[in-house]
Amino acid sequence: MRKFVSSYGRALACLWMLLVATAVEASTIRVHYDVGYGNRITVRGSKAPLSWNTGVNATWTTGNIWTYSWANTVGDVELKPMINDATWSVGANYVVKSGATVDIYPFFQARGGSMVYINNFSSPQLGNARSLRIYLPPSYGQNPLKRYPVLYMHDGQNLFDASTSFGGVEWQVDETANSLINNGQMDEVIVVGIDNTANRIYEYTPCCDPQYGGGGADVYERFLLETVKPYIDQNYRTLATNKNTALMGSSLGGLESFYTGRRHPEVFSKVAGLSSSFWWNNQALTQQVEASTVKVALNIYIDAGTNSDGLTETTRMRDALVADGYVQGNDLYYYVAQGASHNEASWAARLNIPLTYLFPWQSTVY
Repeated sequence: MRKFVSSYGRALACLWMLLVATAVEASTIRVHYDVGYGNRITVRGSKAPLSWNTGVNATWTTGNIWTYSWANTVGDVELKPMINDATWSVGANYVVKSGATVDIYPFFQARGGSMVYINNFSSPQLGNARSLRIYLPPSYGQNPLKRYPVLYMHDGQNLFDASTSFGGVEWQVDETANSLINNGQMDEVIVVGIDNTANRIYEYTPCCDPQYGGGGADVYERFLLETVKPYIDQNYRTLATNKNTALMGSSLGGLESFYTGRRHPEVFSKVAGLSSSFWWNNQALTQQVEASTVKVALNIYIDAGTNSDGLTETTRMRDALVADGYVQGNDLYYYVAQGASHNEASWAARLNIPLTYLFPWQSTVY
């Protein structure tokens, strides 16, 4: 009997090892999408057993997850899901590395996102109120299984609507994001535009410039962390981790984004500053980076135009970041916008660059 038990135990162990080995050697795609009764998800791809000519059926599992697996000896595969092998998902091909399991949340109707406006949004920290302008990406209404990264942007009036923008020129954030998403250059994100107020200089600046004063950035930061972000995470389908949360602004808004991002990498993993006001308070923020001995875990985008746009100060900040260990093209993107000035039209013209750097296709951490 003892011998039988021992043999049985060895057999179970061998079976378990075989199952583990099989699991390790499988590449798997998991498509999260409710196609409705009677429909199916198929997959086409670049290597056998997949092909670009005819799709294979994925298997439905609880939660409207459609799975398909193949041997990892096939190598890396490009693929796209389809509905009923007739309707392609929107965007670029998905890449599945050999042996990986990849979750994707596709959508199948190429269209724009939608806007939500929250008026009189109160800031108990600052003792005032403002509007939030929220861009929901194209699939938000199509795929309720999906959650999204979030980009928080300052000067919300200037982002989406020319009628409220400074000088009547908007950033065209929604139009640019729609185009990049539908073309497969950028992952879908929720964009939260936070309007400025009459106290813009105070709210967006660390202390304190000899000419302009300021010094309210710490209080504004608390407004972001304690009021705005919790509201967005509670009311929208967000991916709330720092890996999926970013800040972006221009001019003083770029300064504030850089300042808050470096202070709170546990909340934000990426920041972008267009034409940032690094001149503020005799370049005090740059001096802090130059004196720092600790590299903050951030992906950072900074830029400036060549037409009276603070290029010298931005270049000095770039040099300080490189000295701290940031690498151009990796966790740093420094860009010189030839001929660009300090205005909304110039920022709109190059918005695609920071958006695709911060949220490249298939970069979202689910």
